[in-house]
Amino acid sequence: MKSYQAVYQILAKETDYISGEKIAEKLSLTRTSIWKAIRRLEQEGIEIDSIKNKGYKLVNGDLILPEILEENLPIKVSFKLETRSTQLDAKEAIDLGNEANTLYLASYQTAGRGRFQRSFYSPQGGIYMTLHLKPNLPYDKLPSYTLLVAGAIYKAIKNLTLIDVDIKWVNDIYLNNHKIGGIFTEAMTSVETSLVTITRNELIIEIWRAFFETPADELLYLYKKQSFVLGKEVTFTLGQKDYKGLAKDITESGKLLVQCDNGKEIWLNSGEISLKSWK
Repeated sequence: MKSYQAVYQILAKETDYISGEKIAEKLSLTRTSIWKAIRRLEQEGIEIDSIKNKGYKLVNGDLILPEILEENLPIKVSFKLETRSTQLDAKEAIDLGNEANTLYLASYQTAGRGRFQRSFYSPQGGIYMTLHLKPNLPYDKLPSYTLLVAGAIYKAIKNLTLIDVDIKWVNDIYLNNHKIGGIFTEAMTSVETSLVTITRNELIIEIWRAFFETPADELLYLYKKQSFVLGKEVTFTLGQKDYKGLAKDITESGKLLVQCDNGKEIWLNSGEISLKSWK
C-alpha cells in the first residue's frame, strides 16, 4: 500500500485532528513524507483541514483502496484513477488473455458509454466499474446480468443506508427521481451516492458481495419490486411507430411486457427499445 493510502486510512478512522508527527510514528515515515501524502490526497479531491499544533482532519471525500476490496471480495481488482472507459480496460485485458473474475475500476472516465453507444457522464469521484465474468454457459443460457446487478445495487444501498432506490427498466438506478447510476452488460462470444455518509469502498464491496452471495431469484425479485416502470403508462417507438400502453411484467431475461391501448400485448427487448416516457 502506498504512503498516501496508508495516511488516508489513518485519517478516515480518526474523529478529531491527528498530528503529522503521530501519523509519521504510526507509519514509520518522515514528516516530509506525511506532508507529501496529504498533498497527494488533496490532489485527488479529498478535503483535509489543517491547523497548526493540532494536525490534520479528514473533512470530506474518500479514496478507493483496491487492496481492501480484494480482501473482502472473491475477485481481483484493477484500479485506475482515470481511464477512458472501464469497459475498454476489460476488453483490452480480455484480448491479452487476462483472467476472468476481475473488476476494472476507476474514479473518473473520459469516454464512458451506455446503451446504444450513448455517452455516459462520468465525473471525478464516482464509481465506474466493469466486471469480467466468463460463465461456462451457452449464450442463450446466460442469466440477465443487468437485472441481477441492479438488484444487487439496490440491496447494497439498502443494507448500508436504509434508503430505497428505484430501478427504471432496464438498467438505470434512480433516487428521488434523479438518475444516480446505470448498468451496461455486454457479451463477448468466441453498476454516486447521496444523503448518507458511506465510503466508495464500502459500497463497492457491498454491491459485489450482494451479487455473488444473493440467490438470483431474490435479486430478480428486488429488481421487479423496486421498478418504478411496472404498473405505469409508458411510451416507446417500435419500427418507426409510436406506442403507448401499460407496463405489466418483466421477465427473467429482462423483457418488458406492455399492454397497448388497443389491448395488444408487446414484449420489448432492452437491446432494441428505449422507453421515451413513463408516468
